[in-house]
Amino acid sequence: MEKVKAIIIDDESLAREIIKKYLSTNDKVELISECSNGFEGLKAINEKKPDIVFLDIQMPKITGFEMLELIEEMPVVIFTTAYDQFALKAFEVNATDYLLKPFSLERFNEALEKALFLLKDKKSSKENVEKLIGQIDKKEEFLERIVVKTGSKISIIPVENLRWLEAQDDYVMMHTSEGKFLKQKTMKYFEDHLNPEDFIRIHRSYIVKLSQIKQIELFEKESYHVILNDGSSLPVSKNGYAKLKEIFN
Repeated sequence: MEKVKAIIIDDESLAREIIKKYLSTNDKVELISECSNGFEGLKAINEKKPDIVFLDIQMPKITGFEMLELIEEMPVVIFTTAYDQFALKAFEVNATDYLLKPFSLERFNEALEKALFLLKDKKSSKENVEKLIGQIDKKEEFLERIVVKTGSKISIIPVENLRWLEAQDDYVMMHTSEGKFLKQKTMKYFEDHLNPEDFIRIHRSYIVKLSQIKQIELFEKESYHVILNDGSSLPVSKNGYAKLKEIFN
């Protein structure tokens, strides 16, 4: 019988060693790669197409959740975490398994058996992970950075580098000081997760950084545009104009 392929992604060498030790007791699974950060992990997943991934949540460079947003073919994921209580609640809601560090061999085997069962229905497993990411997105915290994959290149964009955002179907085009980047998120997501002291939604299709607004111009009768520092001219809805008037007054 062909063995199930697994990858470990964790920045802690001790955590990787424990998972390797536990995996060695199971003859159904073959460890094909271990990675110490999300960049390596993303490359390994896209190239080696594992069946199961043991994924740490809190990692430097990019987090486990940020990495998942960039994966092309979603494997079955067993999350490992030390302390994220919100995440634990989200896992329970979405039936996606996790290992709370430190974990025993018994708890490990329980999660692994669940993952092996989910392999029979990868569509359901993928939906669980997508629901989990959606649940995490509801967390009311302002963004500090945004991770984007363009081809094989991964860019980490600090929020302070954003100038304005533009809706493009199921994506958002981010105009930054480093160029343009496309992210598969909604405008509502960015409206909820960008600090309202710094950003304002001026139109259903545009969010602008307040410090980038140079002036507001009357475009035609009761219709306005904002002119930005880089010379861009963006339309303003009636609601957007009311919000701008309130802020600048």
